[in-house]
Amino acid sequence: MSLEEQYDAWVRGLMGGGKYASDPQQAGKAQEVIQQMQAQLDALGDAQKRRKAAASAQGAVQKAGQQTADHVRKMSSELTRSLQQDGLLEQDRSPARPPVQNADFTGVADAVKARVLGQDAFITAVVKAFRRPFVLGTADSARTRGLMLLCGAEGTGRHYTLDCVVRELAGRGILRSAAIETMDLSLYPGPAQEKLFLQDLYAALRSDAEVLAFDHYEGCAANYLNMLATLAIEGTLALTSRYVLQRGILVDVGTALAPGAIGELQAGGKYFVFFSAKGEEALADRFGARFVDAIAGDICRTAPFTPETLHAIAARELNELAQRVRQHCGLALAMGADVRDLLAAQYGKTRGMDAMRAYCETVYRAIAEYVLDREQSPADGTPARLAARGGRLYMSVQGGEELDLLALLPQQYRGDVDAVEAELSAIVGLAEVKDFVRDIARNVQAQQRRKAQGLPAAGVNMHMIFTGNPGTGKTTIARILAKYLKAIGALRGGQLVEVTRADLVGRYVGHTAPLTNSVIQSALGGVLFIDEAYSLYRGGEDSFGLEAIDTLVKGIEDHRQDLVVILAGYSREMEQFLGANSGLASRFPNQIEFPDYTGEELYRITLSLAKSKGYALEESCRAPLTEWYDRKQQADAATNGNGRMARNALEKAILNQSRRLIADPGADLEQLLPGDFELDE
Repeated sequence: MSLEEQYDAWVRGLMGGGKYASDPQQAGKAQEVIQQMQAQLDALGDAQKRRKAAASAQGAVQKAGQQTADHVRKMSSELTRSLQQDGLLEQDRSPARPPVQNADFTGVADAVKARVLGQDAFITAVVKAFRRPFVLGTADSARTRGLMLLCGAEGTGRHYTLDCVVRELAGRGILRSAAIETMDLSLYPGPAQEKLFLQDLYAALRSDAEVLAFDHYEGCAANYLNMLATLAIEGTLALTSRYVLQRGILVDVGTALAPGAIGELQAGGKYFVFFSAKGEEALADRFGARFVDAIAGDICRTAPFTPETLHAIAARELNELAQRVRQHCGLALAMGADVRDLLAAQYGKTRGMDAMRAYCETVYRAIAEYVLDREQSPADGTPARLAARGGRLYMSVQGGEELDLLALLPQQYRGDVDAVEAELSAIVGLAEVKDFVRDIARNVQAQQRRKAQGLPAAGVNMHMIFTGNPGTGKTTIARILAKYLKAIGALRGGQLVEVTRADLVGRYVGHTAPLTNSVIQSALGGVLFIDEAYSLYRGGEDSFGLEAIDTLVKGIEDHRQDLVVILAGYSREMEQFLGANSGLASRFPNQIEFPDYTGEELYRITLSLAKSKGYALEESCRAPLTEWYDRKQQADAATNGNGRMARNALEKAILNQSRRLIADPGADLEQLLPGDFELDE
């Protein structure tokens, strides 16, 4: 029976009378069809119910699975310990080496004081901190053997003292090793570095060093400091994930029961030493009062050096210099208090004694240069005298002529700075812009000198906004500025990363922030140049653009010492753009307006472009070309493109010259004539 016939029979069965009345045979068929269709409808309904039931069951399973996973993560630390007790999970086995019995600390402080001058009280406190666990009888514990804070101003000998104490203790056999394992905690500023932090901490705990030193805790993320505090106080740190060791590196395996998995870290009977320029108040702010209480007995502070101490240190350094010069150069140095005072004056509050040692090293290299300039080395014991005048050091050998000693050194390479300066000077016009770039560079160099001398150095905010019409040199100046800052040491990379809105704004929800962060990471150590930056903000409804701006502002703050951001765009549009984020304008205090070029400047740009291509303009081109440029600029500088207009005009002139050369083969191949330029009226 066809579909039409089934439908007809069904209708007849439903109507059952009148002109639609059916015979018994048709009625039977209709009833049969109705029953079949009802069975199909019932089956379809049952299938829908089964699908709904399956979907509900699947949702319940997923929800239960999520709850189970959350419960597992929450109970990870307790489960780890239970598994270890049952022998199912390997522990971080870095037990403490048995310490020396009846360790004798007699004379340790005096031996160190002979090498570290002017910090007697500090040295005594450090030695006391190392001795404490032996007196308390806890030196053989697998927990943290000792916990101390070495604080004081930069350059007062904190690191050097620790090194001397550890070497002395190792020399006496009290410590098994003179090595100090150091972690720079500023390398772990955020959540993205958690695995790296745990890997580095695990490696430090497993090393042969019995002393772990932690520097720059002020720049470390709070959760890592909490981990360190737990490890230092309790001696163990339960990990929320499990790790396995692959090629000496911890690899996260989540909650899996992998063979040989590591579920906790142990202090292993090591000394934990923290460095800081600040005292216990700052320590409590980052680690908490409990940690300060645990370390309170061994907070060791350096004292500022007195002039007498600096003179004593300078005398010792000069004595070592004289011995080295005699051994390798043959000269017997003599000097007076003037040289000692000159060396003591090198001490800086930031570099401290390192500045004095660096100066001695420079003096030694200058004396070596004197010897190298002669065919024969001086006879052993040849007398030489050093003298200081006007902040400079002079040397005379065997009573001869005095030489400006440091002037003998090869001159520091400045080719990179000179090359960038020459490139900047060659740019046509933009006198105020070029002066601004030079002022930025001078300010950076001045702050570097102040810092080297231990004076307060003002932070230089180099983020800037370039505004002006197209073709005014914004991108060119940004490139030169990046090279300049690298050449003077203000930037470690000096690369220029040029981007627009398309490089920062994602195509779907959740894509913009990672994309913007990726661009920021690529520019670290250099300059990030965002052209047409105003296009990032297209009104309050542009959530993607606003997210890019917010991410950019955060990135500028997070990397303020390692990134320069330059925004470029039209003046009016950039004013509106700065209102898109409340923190945007304050981070860009330097706004530079790029003026339109004059006709004379555009003519000089044309000359420069022509020279780079191997062409020259006949002098008769000057007046008509300059007047034509002036007219164009007055009419519409923004549309004409400034420097781009000069480039386009030159390219047309070169094309027209080619046509002229075909007609006149004897014409000068390099010369461009006024007629070659299409100067419309």
